[in-house]
Amino acid sequence: MNTKVDVIIIGGGPAGLNAALVLGRARKSVIVIDDLQPRNIVTRETHGFLTRDGVSPREFRKAAHEELEAYPSVSRVSDTAAAVTKNEDDFEITTVSGAMYSSKKLLFAVGKKDLPLSVDGLAEVYGTSAFVCPYCDGWELRDKKLILIVDGTHALHLAKVISGWTKDYSICTNGPAELTDEDRGELTRHGVLVHEPAIRTIESKAGMVQQVVLEDGTRLPCEGIFFAPKLTSGSDLPLALGCEMTETGSILTDEYGKTNISGVFSAGDAASEKYQAIAAAASGALTAIMINGELNGEAWEANVTVE
Repeated sequence: MNTKVDVIIIGGGPAGLNAALVLGRARKSVIVIDDLQPRNIVTRETHGFLTRDGVSPREFRKAAHEELEAYPSVSRVSDTAAAVTKNEDDFEITTVSGAMYSSKKLLFAVGKKDLPLSVDGLAEVYGTSAFVCPYCDGWELRDKKLILIVDGTHALHLAKVISGWTKDYSICTNGPAELTDEDRGELTRHGVLVHEPAIRTIESKAGMVQQVVLEDGTRLPCEGIFFAPKLTSGSDLPLALGCEMTETGSILTDEYGKTNISGVFSAGDAASEKYQAIAAAASGALTAIMINGELNGEAWEANVTVE
């Protein structure tokens, strides 16, 4: 059986769910296909989202799901989209479970996913005392002794950002820093130590980092870590369908979320590097407005009653 709707949204994070809300209120039929594997699954709290500051990602989704229940044209499917086919008038999606769906428009809200963490012990503290976004978790680590794990090309930028929350931090580049002389000099002038030896391990207890141990034997006690993750697209389907992508794995869109393929849109972290829940939700809403406008315009042209 092939279920047909106006819009299929692949991805059930802030972008996908907010898009579903806007489209549901616009009386469009929507299916959200969600594999229930969000990137922030390790995160305890969501911050920077007015009226939702401090809620867990699980609580956030639960509240969103409850709000969507008010709109009968919106349904959610816990499954993984496995294949997408573009036909002349619609898109066909097949899931891992074998279900088939088709829609007039397709929205990729698949986010990003972390590549395997290459530092021993980092997975044990990720989401508890090691984080990737100062704007999400910097407040909780204010005035703490921190280690920044970041390569030389991004070290100065992250150092400047972190300095708003604490002055007690040093940098581990986990290998040759490859800092420019100018950047190294600026870090030195601000008293920021740069440790270039590779990291042997991160020692922790119950998810709380104790110290970073370098290959040369240096031990760096700390109370928290910020690190620069390596990311890729949350799904291979956009590329397989022919969507243009950036080198960092983002789907290329215009300001309205439109991709290079007619009828295909993207929103949230999938098409951005802002990585803020509230920004993703806003992106989903604005892209949904564009999708609804296209659907209404097409229906308007198709329903001319007087020639």
